[in-house]
Amino acid sequence: MKQTKKQQTARFFNLMSENGFTYNETTALLKAERALRKWGELECGTGDGNRSVHVFRDENGKPFYRVQFYADGQWRESVQPKRDTEKAALAKVEAIMARKTGFRAYHQTDPRGCALYIIRPGDIEAGENVHALYNRGIALCVA
Repeated sequence: MKQTKKQQTARFFNLMSENGFTYNETTALLKAERALRKWGELECGTGDGNRSVHVFRDENGKPFYRVQFYADGQWRESVQPKRDTEKAALAKVEAIMARKTGFRAYHQTDPRGCALYIIRPGDIEAGENVHALYNRGIALCVA
């Protein structure tokens, strides 16, 4: 039997509660995951055949939008400063995780999947590589 979106969401919030996360913490983590996923999409670039947008960091780490577009028979480019939503989201995650003994967050940067996982104590044994096994944790995205 297929679960509805409402049932999946309730099940997810119950799982987070069972692991010691409050409703507000879970909501903040979900919001951070969405911001991180959007950032990852922009790093890869979005657009169509006539326009593309992506975010990049300069040599000092400051983020910028680069918009490339086709107009008047030629390609043009515009570069504009961007608010650092990645840094803000990661700071929020760190603040929440600092209160959770034994738990840690993993930011998965490929935008094709969930961007944030909670690694519980015991999900990854000492010496195992978190980069290969992060999906043993709790994926912070609700389908």
